[in-house]
Amino acid sequence: MHALKFDWNPITGIDIIGNFKLHFYSLMWVIAFLIGWYIMKRIFTKEKVSLTYLDPLFIYTVLATMIGARLGHVLFYQSELISQDFFSIFLPFKFKGGFEFTGFQGLASHGAAIGIIIGMYLYRKKYNYKSLLWVLDRVVISVASGAVFIRIGNFINSEIIGKVTDSNLGVRFVQEYYYKSQITQLTGIKDVQKAYAAVTDNPQFSELLEKVPYRHPAQLYESFCYIFVFLILWFFYSKTPKKDQTGFLFGLFLILLWTVRFFVEFVKEPQNQERAEWFLNTGQWLSIPFILIGLYFMFVYKPKTAVK
Repeated sequence: MHALKFDWNPITGIDIIGNFKLHFYSLMWVIAFLIGWYIMKRIFTKEKVSLTYLDPLFIYTVLATMIGARLGHVLFYQSELISQDFFSIFLPFKFKGGFEFTGFQGLASHGAAIGIIIGMYLYRKKYNYKSLLWVLDRVVISVASGAVFIRIGNFINSEIIGKVTDSNLGVRFVQEYYYKSQITQLTGIKDVQKAYAAVTDNPQFSELLEKVPYRHPAQLYESFCYIFVFLILWFFYSKTPKKDQTGFLFGLFLILLWTVRFFVEFVKEPQNQERAEWFLNTGQWLSIPFILIGLYFMFVYKPKTAVK
């Protein structure tokens, strides 16, 4: 069973020039959006919707997702950035404590969901070819596929980590446990990446490695579950008449995705330590309204019929 325990200490990106780095996390977002675009193209083609509406939909979705996710993270988890490092909220840079290109980090899925709903509303106002719920019923299929890759990106970054586990399943997140300045000091190696690598590769630093606890790979749990969320949505869309029940797929998505999120949160470390003693953590409280909305659209909502 030792194969189920391993150390996670990879490079998180490729240095390009100076402080600029191509983060694999950012690449996961790119992959998520491209696959989402391809899925929506198949849907548009299947339903004989003009592809001229596809690229604007893609642009609205990307902007709504990124803006919503970033603002959601700041409001729900890191509101101190508003006063301490305001411009880092909107730019892929850190200014406090020295200028650094960080990529787009600190993104909240609840904020992304709200952003997408608002974005689709604005998109529908400009491109009046189908109803808002028609768009949402189909966009959520792409969103579910993208969620798989976003959580893989979180795993690569050693962020949104799981709780410490004593079972035969666990991952040691070396780069999460030791800060950059700390690891260079402890190893005496000035290059940060080489210092991290030495912890897992050099027996001389085995004591440092032993201090790192095994944790639940919560990001991978979530990513794996989202594969099934996507497959279930695709099945109902392509194999059943439910795609014609307005709001059904949107509601099903909300229930499935946020139920997964609700239960995975039990093995996650709280992202806001000030709320760690709450009965439910922030992510769980934020998930409940989405689940209730999903139930409404699946079982209660009935579209208005035009009066003749």
